[in-house]
Amino acid sequence: MTLFESLKKYTTVVADTGDIEAIAKHRPQDATTNPSLLYHAAQMPGYRHLVEEATELALERGGRHEEMAAEFIDRLFVLFGCEILKVVPGRVSTEVAASLSFDTTATIAKGRKLISLYEKQGVGRERILIKVASTWEGIRAAELLEKEGIHCNLTLLFSFAQAVACAEAGVTLISPFVGRIYDWYKKEKGGAEIPADQDPGVASVTRIYNYYKKYGYKTQVMGASFRNVNQIIRLAGCDLLTISPELLDQLEKTEGTLDRKLDPAKAKTGKEEQIHLDEKTFRWMHNEDAMATEKLAEGIRKFNSDAHHLEEFALSQVAEKVG
Repeated sequence: MTLFESLKKYTTVVADTGDIEAIAKHRPQDATTNPSLLYHAAQMPGYRHLVEEATELALERGGRHEEMAAEFIDRLFVLFGCEILKVVPGRVSTEVAASLSFDTTATIAKGRKLISLYEKQGVGRERILIKVASTWEGIRAAELLEKEGIHCNLTLLFSFAQAVACAEAGVTLISPFVGRIYDWYKKEKGGAEIPADQDPGVASVTRIYNYYKKYGYKTQVMGASFRNVNQIIRLAGCDLLTISPELLDQLEKTEGTLDRKLDPAKAKTGKEEQIHLDEKTFRWMHNEDAMATEKLAEGIRKFNSDAHHLEEFALSQVAEKVG
């Protein structure tokens, strides 16, 4: 048995890539994308037909070049998502632009639009997760979308406050970023590697998982942003883990079995007190976590920068056709 096969006994494996061939190779349950992954996939000759189709649909919309470029991006996300859903039995996560991270109303509108585009392609909303940044505004948008039957994946999650607020909002899924948490603490310690049994990213996800299971929240935990296989091994049993093709390859090539590290029954014995957060308490509690405030801000900037690359690509596609 490989580590990959062993992991799948306890955890739903999600592919973190826009490369459909890589997804088909590893046969995960779900897949997730973002502007950076999509930008790189769109450069591949094998996906040129999706780029062409998105361009044609954007041109049909008409308007200024910027408006058509925005339409192109929405259409490209949905077209890639539809192709991914042909090779995974579960769901695909499609991202709301990071530039909307502090705009509840615009996030709701974008979530509704993406679901509408999927439904026009014949894809039911139960197979889509709208990916939203875990800001207070993003969490409020997700809360409303969930009430409309639009399922959400709350990303860029670093603090316990974010996790609690997401659970109380009833979101479908959260994506705590294991590797980026690790990176921050490693840098704080002068660049020295942190022992595996003291990994702060793993500890963060473990705490959130145990809290959710102890208090019966329906929100699922999907560990994300891994730096090495050992982080994945230490989170075996987490509801879901989203893993890059490179680390999936390592898991598939390594013989062995995994012990279940996260377990709902064990979580019930946890000592953590239940808390409830209003906006003021959320903002203070999140602000008190220096790592989380820095990594959330940095993550939104980075996702926005990645989106700009995709926007430039979109504008070039539109300009090429319009002249």
